[in-house]
Amino acid sequence: MKATELRSKTREELDQELLELKDELFKLRFQHATNQLSNPQQLKYVKRNIARVLTVMREMEIAEKGGKH
Repeated sequence: MKATELRSKTREELDQELLELKDELFKLRFQHATNQLSNPQQLKYVKRNIARVLTVMREMEIAEKGGKH
């Protein structure tokens, strides 16, 4: 998933994407703890995607406020 793809989504879609990614991360962590995770790199990718979604959401929040604090 790329940031450009995320920027074309609405706030509600981003919220849904974030929930799905967090759920996936939880499942991956559980699999990792029980030694059932075949590819540990999946944890890294999901964490990065969560960070991307949060970054785009923050960019939208700042843009809505007009860049003022």
